Amino acid sequence: MLQRERSRWIAAEWNELPGWGQDRALEWWPALLRGCDKPMPGWAGVCAQARTLRPGDDWEAMAWLMKTLQPYRIETPEGQREGIVTGYYEPQLEARRSSQGEFRVPLLAPPQDLTQRKPYDTRQQIESNAAFGRSSLAWVQDPVDALVMQIQGSGRLRITEPNGGSRWVRLSFAAHNEQPYRSMGQWLVAQGELRPTEASWPGIKDWARRNPQRLKEALWANPRYVFFREEPLPDLAVGPRGGQGVPLTPGRSIAVDKASIPYGTPVWLDTTEPLSTTPLRRLVMAQDTGSAIVGAVRADFFWGWGDQAEQQAGRMKQPLRLWALWPREGAGAVAAAPGAQGAR
Repeated sequence: MLQRERSRWIAAEWNELPGWGQDRALEWWPALLRGCDKPMPGWAGVCAQARTLRPGDDWEAMAWLMKTLQPYRIETPEGQREGIVTGYYEPQLEARRSSQGEFRVPLLAPPQDLTQRKPYDTRQQIESNAAFGRSSLAWVQDPVDALVMQIQGSGRLRITEPNGGSRWVRLSFAAHNEQPYRSMGQWLVAQGELRPTEASWPGIKDWARRNPQRLKEALWANPRYVFFREEPLPDLAVGPRGGQGVPLTPGRSIAVDKASIPYGTPVWLDTTEPLSTTPLRRLVMAQDTGSAIVGAVRADFFWGWGDQAEQQAGRMKQPLRLWALWPREGAGAVAAAPGAQGAR
């Protein structure tokens, strides 16, 4: 058994992993190589092998994993084996460089005095102060979309520039105001506005369309505010960088609690498709984290970007079991792997 701050790892046999051998491991391989760009202690040798290996099919990739790595069942320190997986995605929004027409919601860069006051102003204070608009990176149409982008931690904007041309950029997490996060969906349930089963983003957006007079009240129930930095987006096929500092791979990257699973760890995930009993069992990489992702058997599944990713992420809250795959020679490095706090 290997003990971490918020989990314990129990050595397992490969045949204990539900569905092992049935995954398309070649689809996962690029996510492994991206994780190897910033390997954790104990992974240098494995990553060196992975970079030179060119598996010809799924089984060859899995055979190498079985030879090189040891599976561990992840449990809570008390022995609980089951947890929850949710989903997240990268929003795509239309935007403008200045406030005009329907584009009235700013996405802000960190203010100059952000580090001088902790906690900083609340969401209500920021959104009520027009002076903050001077630090806007772009303007979008829907305040709920802006909130979703803040919660997801990044987003793609197709910006129409003042000259009429358009281009894609990415806004990535830069900082937040050190205020506590409060779920808008939970607030709406507590207010009796939505049933728990309706508190998904589609349900929240539908409520917002029907209740514009209460929208600010609902938004301001969450005092946390996220600020962004702008990055170029030359390749639309490349995902945002997660907490590990490498691009996320749709369907193959997860956010985890780093006190339970170190970045760069291959993980066997056993859950079901959103709102379904259809098994979802596959190799993923622990490459991100988030403020709500806390605990041993807890993950956030990165679906990618676009409408389908948004729908799947918004509906996902499924039972979960996890197995970590760790180098056989470097298994002792698990206990020494450093922890970290996430930004998302």
